[in-house]
Amino acid sequence: MQQQSRRGLLKNAAKAAAAVTGGAMLTKTATAQVSGKLEKKNYPPKTQADKVPATPAKTPLFSSAVSYGNLLFLAGVGAHFKGTIEEHTKHVLDELEKNLINAGSSMDKVLKVNVYLNDLKDYAAMNSVYATGKWGSVPPVRTTVAPAGGIPGDSLVEIDLIAYI
Repeated sequence: MQQQSRRGLLKNAAKAAAAVTGGAMLTKTATAQVSGKLEKKNYPPKTQADKVPATPAKTPLFSSAVSYGNLLFLAGVGAHFKGTIEEHTKHVLDELEKNLINAGSSMDKVLKVNVYLNDLKDYAAMNSVYATGKWGSVPPVRTTVAPAGGIPGDSLVEIDLIAYI
């Protein structure tokens, strides 16, 4: 029996699916689940300390939280104080939870998490605290990286996420 490449296998599977469904599978367009009007919305921080500095008549550099439809995007949160990776991770998760609640969401509605570690050697210690998060019965998908230049502001970890409202 001749061994088939992965690409060849996928091509043959697509051809078979098209033959079985009469090509209907290939022509159907996806539709999004929409409830209400789609618009981009900003969730300003509740405390003065959390606000992004902006000069009068200038747009801030970035928003801390933006939603579009029922999707919520939170900017990265770091821990800008001296401490251990466990202390930094707990602080960041607590701040993210506050931001989620402020925008009408919660930790169990998180879909995607990006974790940025200052040093990949902190992976296991960060995970020990991350695992205590209130993610619900279906944890979010996650990517963890250690950027070559480190994390801005001397934080040992920074986390951003996408959730639904």
